Amino acid sequence: MRKLWIHPALFLAACGTTWWASGPVFAATLMTILLCHELGHYFVGRIRGVDVSLPYFIPMPPVISFGTLGAVIKMRNPIEDRGALFDVGAAGPIAGLVVAIPLLVIGLSLSTVGPIPDDATLEGNSILYAILKYAVFGRWLPGHGVDVNLHPMANAAWVGLLVTMINLMPIGQLDGGHIARAALGQSHEKWSARLHVALPIIGLTVFGVMFGIALASGQGWVDALSYAKYGLIPWTIWALLLGAMRRSAGEYHPPVSAVPLDPLRRKLALAMLVIFLLILTPVPMRPAL
Repeated sequence: MRKLWIHPALFLAACGTTWWASGPVFAATLMTILLCHELGHYFVGRIRGVDVSLPYFIPMPPVISFGTLGAVIKMRNPIEDRGALFDVGAAGPIAGLVVAIPLLVIGLSLSTVGPIPDDATLEGNSILYAILKYAVFGRWLPGHGVDVNLHPMANAAWVGLLVTMINLMPIGQLDGGHIARAALGQSHEKWSARLHVALPIIGLTVFGVMFGIALASGQGWVDALSYAKYGLIPWTIWALLLGAMRRSAGEYHPPVSAVPLDPLRRKLALAMLVIFLLILTPVPMRPAL
């Protein structure tokens, strides 16, 4: 008999660690987004006849995370049908974003704009996040020494966008990997391996850009290197974690059908790529210069 109690137990534990991280509003907002994301996978999987588990949430101490590493759902059997693979892979990010974006707008409306303290840590911008801040405050932020002082709801919704962005990377066993595999078929394994190698290269590129920005702002070499590391570390961590996932999965996805996606799903796959680019956050967190 399956131990169903483990799912609510892990969910409640993650609620506790996210509360511990940043308070009840942050916890309620982030866990709502993550729950909707995972239930999107679960219900669409059930509708498509895929044997998927309930989500296993991952609580983590706040000192090394936002209180959780999200959740995982087990697919007990490989999905050969590319349409079903696409539907299950895309359902989670779509369901999460449908909740995260309105909560982010509400959270921003509850936030204030003020001077950036010298010791502040700034959350990273994506195209979508910058546009939403402009829509709410009528200016591009950060800029001219000011930025948003995020309400806990906005902070949690921003984390929700970041988690969705990571999940939409078109690599391996991530949601984006499932979507890309459904769209590309067996050739995705080759592209996934290339993209995995590209992750640390992207990190080094971001590192170089941030190093140059820091030097141009008057920072010394040591301080500039310390600043630039915030562009390298996330991409390195993602590369290592995805590499571990790849090895644990036996290097390769199970084979999928040779039947291509229908035209509608192909267009939706391109739309998911556009969404990924809109929420891409090259530097998730950085200190103020």
